[in-house]
Amino acid sequence: MLRDQVTFRRVAAGVLLIVAPLLQAVAVAVDPGTWGDEREAVSFGANPALAQAQSVLYHWSWMLMVVAVIGLTHLTRRRATRLGHVGGALAVIGYLQLSGLLIVDPVEWWLGRHHSPEEAQRILDEMMDLPGVTFGFQLPWMFLGFVGLPLLTVAVWRAGFAGWWVPVLVAAGYLGGFLVSYGPLTVPLWAAPAVALGFLGLKVLRMGDDEWAAYYRLSPERESSPV
Repeated sequence: MLRDQVTFRRVAAGVLLIVAPLLQAVAVAVDPGTWGDEREAVSFGANPALAQAQSVLYHWSWMLMVVAVIGLTHLTRRRATRLGHVGGALAVIGYLQLSGLLIVDPVEWWLGRHHSPEEAQRILDEMMDLPGVTFGFQLPWMFLGFVGLPLLTVAVWRAGFAGWWVPVLVAAGYLGGFLVSYGPLTVPLWAAPAVALGFLGLKVLRMGDDEWAAYYRLSPERESSPV
């Protein structure tokens, strides 16, 4: 499979469309901050093992989602191509950025173990409010993934590969997460995109190499070539 570009890229895209959002759904379910004190310096300290587990799960979810997104844009080669490129680019930048921000989790845990919750939050805010951190690592980049991915699934729907319910679930889950505080309600919200993207992943795995390869567009020179 590693020597076959069609099979490898199709299988990689299909598997990661299932695995990446599933890891994120598991991460929010095991995150101590989901169920405990909204101050992570406190909730992480209450269960450091789960705190570390959720950081790892989020990290790999968002890293793998980048690869899944690149595979998903392949399905917009025929129709909704510009929307697919815009949504895909936003999603890639956003998810890479989110993964990088996870380094703050062990910092919060350490601060919570050595300072009062108020002092830990004060120190963290002082660190994170630096202009280079705010505009270089957070705003607006950290939101682009949750905006770009719904746009990309709209493009995939417009391309005829998925039903309308796929972008609706993805948008309702990820964009709806901005409307509620991070907590128990986030669990079903982030489970919804896992269902929709998992459906796309299964469909990609079942489509076969010939159908996947049919999305490649040959240049005029190659189209006219007898080889």
